[in-house]
Amino acid sequence: MRRTRNRLGRGLGALIATATAAVGLAATSAAATPAAATSAAATPAASGQTIQPGQTCTAADLGKRHPVIKTTEVTPTITHFKGWYVTQGSTGTQTISTNVQETISVSVGVNGSVQGSFAVEALGTVGASLGLNVQVNYTTTSSTNKSITWDFYQPGYYGLYEGTKKVTGTYGSLNCNRTQQGDGSWALKWTEGPDTGSYTTFTTLEEGAVRCEDKVPANSIMRKAQGLLDCGSPAATAKHPAGPVPSVKADAAKAGHEAEKAAKAAQSVKATQAAKPAPRAGLSCQSAVYKIDVPGKPLNWSAPLLANDGIRLRESTFFSAHLDNWRLCNVTERNGVIEASLWNWGNGGCATIPANIANQEQAYLTTATCGEDDLQRFYIYRDVPGSTKIGLQNKYTGSMMGHDRYADGELIRQYSSGRQDGTGTYTLTGV
Repeated sequence: MRRTRNRLGRGLGALIATATAAVGLAATSAAATPAAATSAAATPAASGQTIQPGQTCTAADLGKRHPVIKTTEVTPTITHFKGWYVTQGSTGTQTISTNVQETISVSVGVNGSVQGSFAVEALGTVGASLGLNVQVNYTTTSSTNKSITWDFYQPGYYGLYEGTKKVTGTYGSLNCNRTQQGDGSWALKWTEGPDTGSYTTFTTLEEGAVRCEDKVPANSIMRKAQGLLDCGSPAATAKHPAGPVPSVKADAAKAGHEAEKAAKAAQSVKATQAAKPAPRAGLSCQSAVYKIDVPGKPLNWSAPLLANDGIRLRESTFFSAHLDNWRLCNVTERNGVIEASLWNWGNGGCATIPANIANQEQAYLTTATCGEDDLQRFYIYRDVPGSTKIGLQNKYTGSMMGHDRYADGELIRQYSSGRQDGTGTYTLTGV
């Protein structure tokens, strides 16, 4: 058998049909070899990122972050399949409509898609570490039936398929934070931050045809398709008229994929509901009051008076009415990173990313009734002692806080990788 028209066959009929574009909390272990990448078992990821844990950083990096890939899992996956019987009189070119077996969507973290430079950098790091061309932008495999045209030279029981290598795993975040060294001095270094998440992407799409008796490579897409054939069953050995042959294995696998998808959807709904804050009876706030300033400049964070407005850069005046005054509440510290809620003296609310736009790059920061809500919790990265410069990261979204330009009235927003020009670095100034 071979592919029809001007397309070249490969091996037992496998053919690369489309090409995709190529393009990190814990230190990664030894690099995975291309051979290891075909395994379905989760493996430590190779350190493909340019920023490495322990490297020095500067105060301008306090509001930035970079991904570190912690684990990878590569699994051959069939996206479309159809069992097909070819008789002696039906050999030659045929166009066969295959059924959707599984749909794969590219996603990074809580967004459920790919938004912002952090996601692109993370997926690019995955591809580089594995030596695979993976999707680095939001896309999905086809969710509709797909026709495959093939030349059949021999009669028999075939599986027509399209498939890919599904790549999943976990990532962490490298953040710039102060670190005490062996001699007691302090330095700014890229360190393991608390933010973690998972990702999904996939490699080149491949389509082909395979029979039960074909010898195919282990852990290959073709072998995965062969496993969906009811080899050894009456369906595989009996004589059939030319045309489709139901596959019990393929139907069972599809049902399993659909159940998994439904479970993930239910989990996503539950996560969205959890993002809605529950009223908090009281906050344990530190007595100190701060302004969150742009270093060396007069503008600082000012909370909104109106519920539908956001936190903006303003200059403090007699009329600021404490909207520029903040307290750190329910403060904890782990591995040198502070976690706190930011309570505003002027309107009594807590800084938050609105739940309905939390998955968006450049979603604005506002205040709301204080509640038990990770959208209202922030990690604070600090400069060395003696400096009050900080970077802020939302606990739920993982994004860094910053502003697009220095101007009166400019909104404070979230940026997945932070502001690369250093405008995500602020000063926590005691009032």
